[in-house]
Amino acid sequence: MIALPRASAAAPPGSQDPGGRAPQVAIWLFVVAAFVYLMVVVGGATRLTGSGLSITEWRPVTGALPPLSQAAWAEAFAKYRASSQYRLINQGISLGQFQILFWWEWAHRLLGRSVGLVFFLPFAVFLALRKIPRLLILPCVGLFALGGLQGLVGWWMVQSGLEGRAAVAPERLATHLGLALFLLASLVWVALDAWNTAPSVHPAHRRSVGVRGLTLVFGAGVYLQCLMGALVAGNGAGLIDGDWPLMAGRLFPVDYWHGGVWETFGHGRSAVQFNHRVMAYGLLVLGAVPAVVRGRGRAHARLTFVLLVLQAGLGVSALLYGDPLWLALLHQANAALVLIAATVLVRRTLEE
Repeated sequence: MIALPRASAAAPPGSQDPGGRAPQVAIWLFVVAAFVYLMVVVGGATRLTGSGLSITEWRPVTGALPPLSQAAWAEAFAKYRASSQYRLINQGISLGQFQILFWWEWAHRLLGRSVGLVFFLPFAVFLALRKIPRLLILPCVGLFALGGLQGLVGWWMVQSGLEGRAAVAPERLATHLGLALFLLASLVWVALDAWNTAPSVHPAHRRSVGVRGLTLVFGAGVYLQCLMGALVAGNGAGLIDGDWPLMAGRLFPVDYWHGGVWETFGHGRSAVQFNHRVMAYGLLVLGAVPAVVRGRGRAHARLTFVLLVLQAGLGVSALLYGDPLWLALLHQANAALVLIAATVLVRRTLEE
């Protein structure tokens, strides 16, 4: 996340109210964060429906328009039929079936373009009106750059699945999702800086170093768990060893090691699922600490822990029921909520 000093200092006249707040900027950034959250959810649906490779070109500007004629649809379908996914999985699908895939991916890309506009246009206006505190200008520029990088990484990911594979490379999927979630958390962090919600805490009531450290580890662990979840999804690892708490009747999978570090931790289906499970158990333990330690942010810590328990339940349910679309979508959507909650928890804990 893009951590910042308090926005109340060194701000130009007129950019904040007397209390050092920039609420309009905060609301704008929260709206952008909501768009990014929606993008994460739609991106999950795109992956789960196998739609992500249906558009085989990256045209940032002209690609905003879908095919508008029968000839244009036929051309787009012909390009898809040249892909490895069509040859290996979807050979023989009709134009109508292709259009369903196409619309999911098109909607995902359209959301990406919309995020850029929803960010850039208000940013330009706020900057011209000197409404953005000086300490937030560079972080906002960084957020915009992250959004542009996300588009490039998305195409880099898609390229990995257009020839020789029926799906995108797991590590590129993890990079794409990881960058989107990093952007989401950073937007929330900077929005809170603009809102200036830091509580005034007496030194005697400040959080202990141990609690702060555990909360930081917890926040980093939540983000890492999201990346590990992407590796599970990219490898189709949620479709194997569908029992719990054991894996194929064992505490430790017999096929964990695959002959190399990356082959195991990046592409080993049993390994990535086992690692994802173990990390979940560790996060449940870590998340319980701030939920029971007294402090001003205890209510939020409890909410974070509730979301974490729900996330674990969704993960186990998706595994036991064969990863149906609706459960898998809920699992990914709630993962982003857990990350948002953890981001706020870390920020509040560091300030208390």
